Amino acid sequence: MRFTLLLACSAFAAFAADVHTFSIVGYDPVIGDWGVAVASRYFSVGSVVPWAEAGVGAIATQANVNVGYGPRGLELLRQGLAAKDVLAKLLAEDQFLPTDGRQVAIIDRNGNIAAYTGPNAPKWAGDRQGKTWSAQGNILVGSQVPEAMGRAFEATEGELAEKLFAALNAGDDAGGDSRGKQSASMLVVRKGGGRNINNDRYIYINVDDNPQPIPELRRLLDINLSLLYQEKVGRLRSAGKTREAREAALQLTRYSPSGMSYLTLGTLDYSLGDKPTAAADLRKAIELDPAIRQRLESPAAPGAGGRGQMLRPILEDKEFLQGVLK
Repeated sequence: MRFTLLLACSAFAAFAADVHTFSIVGYDPVIGDWGVAVASRYFSVGSVVPWAEAGVGAIATQANVNVGYGPRGLELLRQGLAAKDVLAKLLAEDQFLPTDGRQVAIIDRNGNIAAYTGPNAPKWAGDRQGKTWSAQGNILVGSQVPEAMGRAFEATEGELAEKLFAALNAGDDAGGDSRGKQSASMLVVRKGGGRNINNDRYIYINVDDNPQPIPELRRLLDINLSLLYQEKVGRLRSAGKTREAREAALQLTRYSPSGMSYLTLGTLDYSLGDKPTAAADLRKAIELDPAIRQRLESPAAPGAGGRGQMLRPILEDKEFLQGVLK
């Protein structure tokens, strides 16, 4: 009885160690972002597969996964080793044999890529690379998954987070994990780019257990990016960089199309002397949030600081305001 139980526990441990999944590691050499996006029929895949450090690199470790490849790989990258040398060292140091079921992809601080899919990684298993990305997976419906991911990554404009999401979504559309869907995760690092102070995690979102993890990841990504752009607008405006703040506010309306977002955009367009665009922004703000009309119609002076100070010139421009409110 005890022997049977030990065998059952061992079998469960071996099964639990396998992370059958598809992922992409990517790099943006212009902004200086590194990131990983991953999806799987596996609970909380984000707690296992993605690893990244700003200015250092990114790693995805999966299949018959040795989770230690993440922190150890980042340590080696931090020492200045190139991706291919880090990969070789990880496999050589691995004491949990055999290693022929591992799957790992690495991008170093210079954008060099190294990937490994062991011959015994659960089929279909494989990887594909581009100039700034590596897509890989195991127990997939076929090679079309990483190939679709690479095409989507390269075809998508904008920041790394959007490229990573497009790739993950394309991999899911191509069939993804042959067992089904359960979790997804995205980690993007940027020096000082995270919310609040002294935070390099620009994006870190996890869908641990959901029948539709990719749409839920999209919802969380929109929230995360809207908060980041909201903070960016404030910083740039305080620094007197109105045009740059306006561009950030435009992105804010993309990720959070609310009345207050359009009100912010309108005040910045007005500050830049573009009254027609500012009027359109404010009308959109009122359409989305009728309470903003009352705020603009109120004779009370705006509050000090922030949006109140930005609104003052608009409230004092009676002709412009009348055109907005008519």
